[in-house]
Amino acid sequence: MSERRLDDAEMAAWLPTIRFVQLLPQVLDRTLKAEAGINHAHYAILVMLAGSIGQPVTMTELARTAGLSRSRLSHALDSLEERGWVERTSCSSDKRTLTARLTGAGLELLRAAAPVHVAQIRELVLDPLSPEEREQLGSILGKLLPGVAAAL
Repeated sequence: MSERRLDDAEMAAWLPTIRFVQLLPQVLDRTLKAEAGINHAHYAILVMLAGSIGQPVTMTELARTAGLSRSRLSHALDSLEERGWVERTSCSSDKRTLTARLTGAGLELLRAAAPVHVAQIRELVLDPLSPEEREQLGSILGKLLPGVAAAL
């Protein structure tokens, strides 16, 4: 049976990790709101829709990819749809299935916000690391992400 508390080495790895995952979304959120009038969660949804190359994405697929509950996704899409950045429709093959797609206005917003967002990601996450460290980070997160995603 494992101990109930983290040892010093585990704590030395865990504390900066938890602090980083708490602070990064707040910083990204603040900058995107100031520069583009959109929060990071909404920006991420628009990016996912843009990646589907004009094809509608089902709510189930979008919620899973975004790591959001269907309820939170629905509220986010309400806001994005009100602004004209997203369109929701019924799937042509199954009218019970809702899909979402990026509108032209949503794509324009992404084009305006992306340079600021990318610059901040580089500044805060990528540039401080060597190419080898970036590869290690990707590998480590690739190992951790499936377990976290499966726990949702």
